[in-house]
Order: sequence, then structure tokens, then C-alpha cells
Amino acid sequence: MNAHKVIFCKTNTLKSLWTSGRRSWINRLHDGVCGRVQASFSSCSPKVCIVGGGPAGFYTAQHLIKARQDLEVDIYERLPVPFGLVRFGVAPDHPEVKNVINTFTQTAQHSRCCFYGNVNVGQDLSVEELRRAYHAVVLSYGAEGNRSMGVPGEHLAGVHSAKDFVAWYNGVPSNRELNPDLSNETAVVLGQGNVALDVARILLSPIDTLKKTDITQPALEALAESQVRRVLIVGRRGPMQVACTIKEVREMVNLPGTRPEMVAAEFEGVAEALKELPRPRKRLTELMVKAALEIPGEKERARRSEVSRSWGFRFFRSPVEVLAAPDLTRVAGIRLAINRLEGSGEGARAVPTGEVEDVTCGLVISSIGYKSLPIDPSVPFDSRRAIVPNTMGRVQQATGLYCSGWLKTGPTGVIATTMNNSFDTARTLLEDIDSGTLDVSATKPGSQGVSALLEERGVKPVTFSDWEKIDKEETRRGEAMGKPREKLLVVEEMLQVAWT
Repeated sequence: MNAHKVIFCKTNTLKSLWTSGRRSWINRLHDGVCGRVQASFSSCSPKVCIVGGGPAGFYTAQHLIKARQDLEVDIYERLPVPFGLVRFGVAPDHPEVKNVINTFTQTAQHSRCCFYGNVNVGQDLSVEELRRAYHAVVLSYGAEGNRSMGVPGEHLAGVHSAKDFVAWYNGVPSNRELNPDLSNETAVVLGQGNVALDVARILLSPIDTLKKTDITQPALEALAESQVRRVLIVGRRGPMQVACTIKEVREMVNLPGTRPEMVAAEFEGVAEALKELPRPRKRLTELMVKAALEIPGEKERARRSEVSRSWGFRFFRSPVEVLAAPDLTRVAGIRLAINRLEGSGEGARAVPTGEVEDVTCGLVISSIGYKSLPIDPSVPFDSRRAIVPNTMGRVQQATGLYCSGWLKTGPTGVIATTMNNSFDTARTLLEDIDSGTLDVSATKPGSQGVSALLEERGVKPVTFSDWEKIDKEETRRGEAMGKPREKLLVVEEMLQVAWT
């Protein structure tokens, strides 16, 4: 079985679906869904609840159910659909990265794992209620907030966070109406990590390429009409400190219909320093140096002369102000402080020189990081670091409460990093059971106790089999358009498909 968030139905259709399905859902829950036959498991089996159905949640669940044969895991997710940033964060033209969904599906379908979508922990259920129902609660709900630039003008129309922009083209329901203004020639992306390069690539990719991906249709239509022809990817430090990886830079260098537009002076001294760099950093830097400084051959010169779109890194720059158009409502440009570096290598610091540079643009996308948000007043939260304070995944001063993923470490690394992070938390939890630090001898009701609370509050979870109906419908719609998937963008529509 599967289920996650709780929402009061907003339309008569959904109300009727909820009323007709509620009793059968409660009966199924008590009879033992998800293949969980109650006679097979003791009522005092260790019961673990995971809050968040993204990579961190699924990897934590995967390790727990593989490592201990009597342990039961329930995953609660705010949205009706699982997989978090694998569904909503991975670029649509990187379908191979989404293959991990197959592994997550196997976990969700395991006899000792249940998924509950459409359940908003912190609103529909409190963390304390979950702690009373389960022996352990693992918080894995990720990083849904935006880091602020902290500069004047950042709230003007035409300024967006990369998180929101990515969510728009990837189909997060709450971002479906973002409607970014793509009517100007130049866009500036602040930040030089992989997400920044994803954004730049999507802005400049040929529409015929994007048509074959699972990018949402509204985003595809907007990008087809886009007037953006130039994307500058701005970072506060230099070429040897960029946070992206070579794969993403290579994709930009090879992006059809575009040419690199670099400033040769920003690479001064870099070629000489290459031999001192670790191999991955060396290869990445060599690729950038080649794009910036190497004189192209005749064929490449001819190709570049025919293309209308360009992209380029801009180094040693920090935003100090978003400049407003004459009507004072929207962005017309950005003022950048020019920096110099103190120190070298990864530890080099950007220090303002006092000089500034103004860049005219109609779109500013800030890719300076995600941040986690507090979920419940009972859970400790470090607002400065935007994490739940923890030791090896154990939430401080809260026995039985754990965290994994970005909520544990901050928003760093790739999916493989999250996997290892989550496995570590699972190991910590299992060590606590084995040592007796976590007492699992008392009988806990688990999902059966939670189901009564949800029923009282008018909340109907979405099970994994319900999600499979949504999946099937999205795949059907995509095939009709020559795409792998066309995502449903409205929660109410998701619920209607799930419960019909």
C-alpha cells in the first residue's frame, strides 16, 4: 500500500471520491495492505516512519528493510506523487538519472514498506503524533526553501530562484503558474553549480530536443516562443572554483545552435596552474580553458558564425543590486561587484575590489542554493545552517527521531551522495535498536494508529497503487504527444486519477 499527504477535498467530484473510497481504504489499511499480511509480523515488530518520499526517504527505507527482516517502514509524502527531486529536480534531458525510480519502486512495493502520499506532516499530522505511533521517525523531507541573495531589487518581477524555475519546467504543482518572462535577449544565472548549468541549458536548448523529454507542455510552449539568446552564468570566484562537474560543462560546450562566449582575461594564469590540480578539477578546468582561449578551426568558426545563441561563464562577480526598469516593477539589469581572490584553490575567498559592472538583462535566476525549512515546533532546527541539528543522523536531544538527506547535511552533492548519507542514517538507527538505545519492545500501532487520525481529519492518503494509476495516465498522455510522460500539474487532478 502507499499513502502520504492529507488534503481536504476541494471539489464535489473529489468529495464524492473521498466518501466512496474512505471506508474501503480504512478497511484495507487495517486488513494489511502493501502486501503486509498481519499474521506474518508481530505487533511489536519495529515500526519506522519516514517523512518525505524523495531520494533520501527511499534510500533510508531501502537500507532499513534490507538490513532487518522484521522491521516495517511507512513513508509519508506531502504530494500525491513520490520521488521528490528525482521527479521534480532532475533536468528533463537527463532521463538516465531518473532510472533510480525503478529501485525506489521496488522498495515501495516491498511487503514491509508502505507509501502514503497526500499527507502533509506538520499540517495534517504532527511529528509528536508520529512519534507516538512509531518506534522511530526519520525526517527526510529535503530542502524546499530558497536562499535569499540579500540584495535590493531581488523581489522585482523577472527575478526567480533556480529552484522555482526548475520546478516550473519539471511540473511541481505549486509552481505551474510561474510564467517567467522570456521576452528579453539576455538572461543572467547567478551561481555556477550543476543546477545553474541545467537552467542555462534548458533556456538555450533546441525545442526539437526538449519535445522528446518529459518537460511540461506549458514550459515547452513558453520556451518555443522565448527570445532569450544569451545566458551568462555568473560566479563570485574563478574558473578553478566552479561548483559544476565536467559532464554539465561538456553539455554546454556541445549544445547545438550555441557558441561559448568567455572573457579570456578571466583565465589569466589558469593554464599554468593546471598541473597542480587534482585530476577531476584539472579535466574540468582544461575544458573551460579550451572553450575560452583556444582558437577554433575553420569548420568550428563557420558553425559559430551561423548560430544565434550564446552562453558564457562570468567569473569574479557578485550581485549587489537588481536594477529596475523605469516602471520600477520589473528587472532591467543587474549590478555586479567585481572581486579578487584571496588564497588559492578550493579555499580561495572572493573579496570585492570596489568596482562594479552593470549587465542589461530581462531575466535573473538565482542558483545560490536550496535550504530546508522547519516542519514542526517540536523538532529542533538550526535556522542559520538550515538543518536539523544531528549527530550521525540522530536528532539532538530527541531519542527515536532521526534525519537524512539534505535536511541532515544541507543541500550538497548529487543523488549518490544522498544515497550514502541516507544509508548512514539507517545504519545509525539500526545500531540504536541493537544497542537498546532505541527501545522497540513496546507495542506501537504504526499506520493503524495514524489512519484513525487521518480519517477524523478528512484526509485520504494516496497509496503506491494509486500512484501507479497517475503514472499510467501520465505515460499515456506523453505517448500521445511523442514524449515519455506528460505530468499532471494540478493536485486535484492527480487525486481524481488516483481514486477513480
